[in-house]
Amino acid sequence: MSTKPTTTDLQWTDLDQRAVDTARVLAMDAVQKVGNGHPGTAMSLAPAAYVLFQKLMRHDPADADWTGRDRFVLSAGHSSLTLYVQLYLAGYGLELDDLKAFRTWGSKTPGHPEYGHTVGVETTTGPLGQGVANAVGMAMAARYDRGLFDPDAAPGTSPFDHTIWAIAGDGCLQEGISAEASSLAGHQKLGNLVLLWDDNHISIEGDTETAVSEDTLKRYEAYGWHVQRVAPKENGDLDPHALYAALRAAQAETERPSFIAMRSIIAWPAPHAQNTEAAHGSALGEEEVAATKRVLGFDPELHFEVSDAVIGHTREALDRGREARGEWEKGFAAWRTANAERAAEFDRISAGELPAGWEDALPDFETGKGVATRAASGKVLQALGAVVPELWGGSADLAGSNNTTIDKTSSFLPADNPLPEADPYGRTIHYGIREHSMAAEMNGIALHGNTRIYGGTFLVFSDYMRNAVRLSALMHLPVTYVWTHDSIGLGEDGPTHQPVEHLAALRAIPGLNVVRPADANETVIAWREILKRYTKEFGVGAPHGLALTRQGVPTYERNEDAARGGYVMFEAEGGAPEVVLIATGSEVQLAVGAREQLQAAGVPTRVVSMPSVEWFEEQDQGYKDAVLPPSVKARVAVEAGIGLTWHRYVGDAGRIVSLEHFGASADGKLLFREFGFTADAVAAAARESLDASRR
Repeated sequence: MSTKPTTTDLQWTDLDQRAVDTARVLAMDAVQKVGNGHPGTAMSLAPAAYVLFQKLMRHDPADADWTGRDRFVLSAGHSSLTLYVQLYLAGYGLELDDLKAFRTWGSKTPGHPEYGHTVGVETTTGPLGQGVANAVGMAMAARYDRGLFDPDAAPGTSPFDHTIWAIAGDGCLQEGISAEASSLAGHQKLGNLVLLWDDNHISIEGDTETAVSEDTLKRYEAYGWHVQRVAPKENGDLDPHALYAALRAAQAETERPSFIAMRSIIAWPAPHAQNTEAAHGSALGEEEVAATKRVLGFDPELHFEVSDAVIGHTREALDRGREARGEWEKGFAAWRTANAERAAEFDRISAGELPAGWEDALPDFETGKGVATRAASGKVLQALGAVVPELWGGSADLAGSNNTTIDKTSSFLPADNPLPEADPYGRTIHYGIREHSMAAEMNGIALHGNTRIYGGTFLVFSDYMRNAVRLSALMHLPVTYVWTHDSIGLGEDGPTHQPVEHLAALRAIPGLNVVRPADANETVIAWREILKRYTKEFGVGAPHGLALTRQGVPTYERNEDAARGGYVMFEAEGGAPEVVLIATGSEVQLAVGAREQLQAAGVPTRVVSMPSVEWFEEQDQGYKDAVLPPSVKARVAVEAGIGLTWHRYVGDAGRIVSLEHFGASADGKLLFREFGFTADAVAAAARESLDASRR
């Protein structure tokens, strides 16, 4: 571990120091104006953020989406002003009025940074630790990107080489997700990742000694990171020269991710609020703000004070950004000339287009044959892998069960990994038993751009992932979750592994599309539709969760309307439908069996397969009414989980065949029978609904 950087070529003027102190004043004033927020961390972190945005990072404020830029992740999202003030100073489009509108309706400066809402914000952060895992995912994506487009370039010479910078706080490193992600980053030897730890010893409940006593630096050394500690100045402020030297040393370390501990004093230099828990999440108060301004040499009577000299100085970042982008573009042009085929691939992928003829690679499954939808999904991935190079992913140590191995000969691992299939640019990711960070890393991969990412585990373990899945939906990210073993049908592993409430709980997340295909051919259509929805021409994106069976299910004729979320799989015979049976996944076969009984008894019965409620709700009312005629009041919904989803579809006269309790350890077929998931039970529910509809 390095404890003291020895060299620095940082040019630091009185104007730089004034700009840092201006950032502190703006953070205090913004929180004080709205009356709530987190001023203390933004005050103490101002030197670190300034050094990154003004002295070190490769970025262009005039082109926030420039491919060659470094990425910055503020994992400590509660300190959003740390980022907003630097975006303002550098010229990303935020102005003083935006800082004055902090945390108010319609402003560009919400309480926590939101991707897609504020230019320059690379990811939505706030739930602590998520940003650490996002940054790990971005670093993974940057390496995979390089493998797609420029694998043979010497280190540091490719236009696809860049650095992922992140700032985390004590809370981020206490959350388990950051430990998962940091462990994987060390294992993957992500030398393009630099994580700064704001070691201020303060959380909401006071000194972190109330909850933490470990040696964090030794923990990161054990993960395999390059570790440094930066001491503060004698007055307690962060030392920009020491920080710069440490950051440059971290950037030069390309074989390991880098961890830099910065000992800071929260709310420095507030005379009474510094080093207190109150400064973490509350306005300092008018008197303390005024006193701090006096310490910094600002007029306590002025608010949001920014001198022309300061803003003129910091907006020079626009000139530096333009120069950096121009230099990068020269190298990029040379790469294009030397790599015409890869350049064409880059253009296609960056435009959000799929390769010509990709759908021809999709498999077609023979009707009647029993196939587990997880197995069908695996066949789809293997077929697409050969024609869609930007598609990659893996599993949380369940690849053999999830069928998520896209290429058995190519594992995304450092070149010195002893496994024979190890490839730093490999297609198959081994996330390890780290479901939560896997989901957040997938978010980071999607945010980085230019690849299409998926990851698998059992559906029941989506509970471990939920916060990151929610953020996928909040950011409209093209992330695909492959959740297998989707019901009591998985059998003997018992209730700890049998999802019951999960489908309904996941459908409750706004913006997440849950897809539970009935058979192998619906699985093909589901994957095809998901990939189409991730193209730019489709519009606003959304993450998808595939819920797939462990057990075999009958294969039916392919019906393209499956892509509409719900469709008529089997029409009523002998007249208009008198009852409609709605089912998903493995329970569709039960609806089909019940229909046979009801038809034999002279009851015209329609079967509707509804693999995705969300896709179905996107359809126009005419289509939805054609599938579920309002005139037909007798309806039954069938799903091996709680029935919460289905009340709006079956109405007052309808019935739901569901599972309102946990499962048990036994053969899956026996459990279906014992818990009432049979064609007989569905037919009986249909008769009850018919009786109720006639009253």
